[in-house]
Amino acid sequence: MSVTGTPAVVSVSISSTLNSFRALKRYARGLTIAEFKCKLELVVGSPASCMDLELYTPDDKFVMKLDSDEALLGSYPIEDGCRIHVTDRSGATIGEYEDVSRVEKFELPDSEYDKRRGTARSFMKHSKLGQYNTEEMLKKETEREEKLAEEKALAEAISVGARCEVRAAGQPSKRGTVMYVGLTEFKPGYWIGIKYDEPLGKHDGSVDGKQYFECLPKYGAFVKPRNVTMGDFPEEDYGLDDEM
Repeated sequence: MSVTGTPAVVSVSISSTLNSFRALKRYARGLTIAEFKCKLELVVGSPASCMDLELYTPDDKFVMKLDSDEALLGSYPIEDGCRIHVTDRSGATIGEYEDVSRVEKFELPDSEYDKRRGTARSFMKHSKLGQYNTEEMLKKETEREEKLAEEKALAEAISVGARCEVRAAGQPSKRGTVMYVGLTEFKPGYWIGIKYDEPLGKHDGSVDGKQYFECLPKYGAFVKPRNVTMGDFPEEDYGLDDEM
């Protein structure tokens, strides 16, 4: 029962020694403290038998302990916005129930998952979408092979040591020397390693810890073969090393 004029439910903030967050919840004032603790198990993760409860005002001033399991929640001076703090006595440590890496994960073998109906995989198979669209996947694979063959042909026409000019859309042309031609580990396809005449690059010829060629820092770059034009390009002075 509720006192006339007093709402049957109250909105409170729940904090705990086991969690770093606070949860805003609504509870019936007619719950006994024992029943209230059972509901708190789902919020803080502590067993009801290992809980000590403290009541705080909305501005975080301590009011009293909720230490009678038989008493009703509404018998305490609880109003909307109050905080109830749960002290855990089970021996668990803070954050223990927040670390999802410690949760045992359910794994279903592909062979068993394939037998299930109503799954995303069964829908994609039935609708022939994504990897289950043989025609589309074959088309994409053909396009990848054609692109790789085109890149290879362009790369084979570029010689290490040759002078070149790099022209990319939206960027000024840059001159340099070809230092590397071939496949790389950082991205698929064929790449051309360039040592620019001035520090207009990104690195010293190494990417992700692997050295493909050597040059001064910020003089090296990798570009696609289609952006490289070989020719008798003299070195240009961009004035980047001039003293001010």
